[in-house]
Amino acid sequence: MRILVLQGSPNRRGSTALLCDEFERGAREAGHQVERVDVAQANIRPCTGCVTCGYEGPCVQHDGMDDLRRKILSADMLVLATPLYYYGMTAQLKTVVDRFCSANSSITGRRLRSALLAVAWNANEWTFDALEAHYDTLVRYLHWQDSGRVLGRGCGSLGMTRSTRYPQEAYELGRSL
Repeated sequence: MRILVLQGSPNRRGSTALLCDEFERGAREAGHQVERVDVAQANIRPCTGCVTCGYEGPCVQHDGMDDLRRKILSADMLVLATPLYYYGMTAQLKTVVDRFCSANSSITGRRLRSALLAVAWNANEWTFDALEAHYDTLVRYLHWQDSGRVLGRGCGSLGMTRSTRYPQEAYELGRSL
């Protein structure tokens, strides 16, 4: 299986990256091909809402999304990875998700598997409610098949995250595929 990890943290070496590393390690051990794109470093502009794409492209903007679209459409699974920013995904990852519209039918038709990796400083039980609701809506709308999620509560720093069970959970999720 070809797995594409969309890592949405601006911090390439933070807690989100740690969960990605462990997920990828497990998935590779299970025999899968994994590629990570650090979308915060990609040159991807926000959707303008012009709908020139007709929801199936091409997008009138020619930026890093052109290459990312090809990667998404050749993947069997997408993993959305993000730190929690005000109870949602980062703006960088949301920008990419918004640009899915220019390949909407193609993405939906792929019936991709998906997973969610997220970390948050907050450890309250409700911490991820809004993010999970958004992710569940994407899964439903885009006809994805959710393969699991790791929601790292109390992961405010890399050191904090290393001392939790969440890196192991990410590894196990990748390994289970």
